[in-house]
Amino acid sequence: MLTINVAVLLAVIIVVRLRRRTEARSRNDEKLTVLIVLVFGILVAPTGFGQGVLDVVGELVSGVNGSSR
Repeated sequence: MLTINVAVLLAVIIVVRLRRRTEARSRNDEKLTVLIVLVFGILVAPTGFGQGVLDVVGELVSGVNGSSR
């Protein structure tokens, strides 16, 4: 039996949608893309990969904050 990870499927859909030219997108099309990206973020956040991304972004933000003082 073949199983498809929903997060991987959404990642593929996001890549396909973002490769299109900006001029070819309608406002509703862009809203749908944002919704898909939000759902993807919610699905990836509790995984090990999502936690790693959160740690990296946290380190970058703290580094930027420290350098601006």
